[in-house]
Amino acid sequence: MTKKKKKLPLHIRIIIGMLLGLIYAFISSYLGWNEFTRDWIDPFGTIFLRLLKFIALPLVLFSIISGVSSLTDISKLGRLGLKTISFYLVTTVFAVSLGLFLVNVVKPGEYLENSQRVKNRIQYELWVQKTDKVDLLDHLRFSSDPAYAELKKEVLKSLGEEGSLEDNKAIKEKIDIVKSKKKESPLVFLVNMIPENLVFSLSNNGLMLQVIFFSIFFGIALLLSNQKKIAPIKLFFDGMNEVFLKMVDVIMNYAPFFVFALMAGVISKMANTPAEVFEIIKSLGMYSLVVIFGLSLMIFVVYPLLATNIVRKLKYRTFFRKISPAQLMAFSTSSSAATLPVTLECLEENMKVSKNVAGFVLPIGATVNMDGTSMYQAIAVIFLAQMHMVDLTFAQQLIIVLTATLASIGSAAVPSAGLVMLMIVLQSVGLNPAWIAIIFPVDRILDMIRTTVNVTGDATVTTIIAYSEKEIDLKHIND
Repeated sequence: MTKKKKKLPLHIRIIIGMLLGLIYAFISSYLGWNEFTRDWIDPFGTIFLRLLKFIALPLVLFSIISGVSSLTDISKLGRLGLKTISFYLVTTVFAVSLGLFLVNVVKPGEYLENSQRVKNRIQYELWVQKTDKVDLLDHLRFSSDPAYAELKKEVLKSLGEEGSLEDNKAIKEKIDIVKSKKKESPLVFLVNMIPENLVFSLSNNGLMLQVIFFSIFFGIALLLSNQKKIAPIKLFFDGMNEVFLKMVDVIMNYAPFFVFALMAGVISKMANTPAEVFEIIKSLGMYSLVVIFGLSLMIFVVYPLLATNIVRKLKYRTFFRKISPAQLMAFSTSSSAATLPVTLECLEENMKVSKNVAGFVLPIGATVNMDGTSMYQAIAVIFLAQMHMVDLTFAQQLIIVLTATLASIGSAAVPSAGLVMLMIVLQSVGLNPAWIAIIFPVDRILDMIRTTVNVTGDATVTTIIAYSEKEIDLKHIND
């Protein structure tokens, strides 16, 4: 009998797909095939995202209802909820604080040429005066400098010819969103958790928090009902949960090809020549390096040490081997929601976490736990302030920690979530929200890494909570 050839592990195949997509993007840009890539290869990446996104919402619905209704002790649900929110808040605050520490030590904004920083400072002063926020303006450091008046004229002239950042249509739309959010009550995120129309909430991936609320409420109602009468309903939800998990299995068999198409398509849209590809990777280099270093610390140091020190039987290498398909999917798709079906499968099948815990903790994490996004916002705000020679006080930096943490909770219902959240944080410390245009060129690349952090954080917290609830199979965790 001939032995069957052993298949390469899924995460290795996905890495190969990503690398091939990257290599193809360089060849495509060199040979001028970008239009062909966008027309004939990129659509497969879009199909992949759609497949994952359409599965994500019903999977959340069925997994939470199935998990909650399977609990034997309703007090356990309250304990699970408290642990989940507490862990997610602690990791988010830590991520923001680590980001602030790194950006204050490295000071990437000060690597810009000094004359350009002075010009940026003048633009900031003009913006402050125009918006009647003079109280936010610290003393004019350069008003006594003879070159200051000349620089001011030059800046005014350039603004007249080129228009200001605020004139950009895409920026204007996001500023309007931020303005509308500022008028809202501080408790609006609680109001937004309650669905007005369940059918509408189920048809919109941006309203995931409302679906989670309904699923928990429905699961509790099943738990409190006569178990004989609702037995067929429980079987229905358990069965539907299994079916959607099987759909994830089927899609993941073709993931390497889809990831190849996704990577090739993303890069072909960002750049038309190899030089532009390199420029995108190189531009805003020091800022990007600080963000990448901070996010890498979370992925390779903070989370695995947290998981392996609390769940003592779990090994460092095992942790990554078990969740790597979800991490790679997060990197490829830049979407925690799209990655959710894969993360659920990794935790339940690989990490041996019970369906009750994984089905409850992970969907909440995919919606409210944004450690990577919050860290990036903290670094971006200080970087932009440094570029414009604006010193933020310790109190203002504490405001950044608070605002970034709270903004991450309500981010799911916000269009262009990461950038709009960043604008809210910028405004909270009196900086120009239109400055987000400066970091646009590298945002897509950094978004891939910060989504990987978000998903790794979700997996870490779920594993720890499962261990605390004795809902993890420790005998086979390192298999």
